[in-house]
Amino acid sequence: MGEKPIKLLVVDDQNIVRKGICALLKQVDDIDVVGEASNGEEAIAQAKTLNPDVILMDLVMPKMDGITAIERITVLQPHIRIMALTSFVAEDKVFPAIKAGAMGYLLKDSDPKALVTAIRKVNYGEPFLHPTVAKMMLQELGQPAKQPLTPDPLTEREEDVVRLVARGLSNRQIADQLIIGEATVRTHVGNILSKLHLANRVQATLYALRTGLTSLDEIDGNNDQ
Repeated sequence: MGEKPIKLLVVDDQNIVRKGICALLKQVDDIDVVGEASNGEEAIAQAKTLNPDVILMDLVMPKMDGITAIERITVLQPHIRIMALTSFVAEDKVFPAIKAGAMGYLLKDSDPKALVTAIRKVNYGEPFLHPTVAKMMLQELGQPAKQPLTPDPLTEREEDVVRLVARGLSNRQIADQLIIGEATVRTHVGNILSKLHLANRVQATLYALRTGLTSLDEIDGNNDQ
């Protein structure tokens, strides 16, 4: 038997957009659209009732915006992966969404294949940043740092792991590439996040970009897969 379909909740205040996304994704075999919501309050309620694996979250909505909903769902149900899906690429939307706990950030004008790829990656806890967003965040962070950003620097093996995390590889793929156990990869990832005081793999990706451990070209190439 194959893996269970990804349970997906779609949140967007525009009915046409939301219905269109749902219709598109219902044609994908490994994605099960379990519910819809039109604002942040509904998203929190639906997340509690449906317990989805992934939530596609619009950011600008009435009653409660997506960023607030991301923050609250991340606290209440931290196992749920959330991806921001929006028309906006402004700094006051991107950075708060990532800080709130979003595992990915995709623009609504993206290719449908990119949307499906993003959902799959985020479901496995892998970061997914639209190239425009990644470039903007890198510009905000500045040029690659020459000095470590932590008083407790990463080991050479941890640098190998964070580099592969930034390229969007799963723990299993990292284990296969480095010829180590998957449990060892999980330990390394936990140590990396702890050392760098980071919340998730998206923030680890930004660290890798900031320090020059990887490049936007490498990340974009993996996102296209």
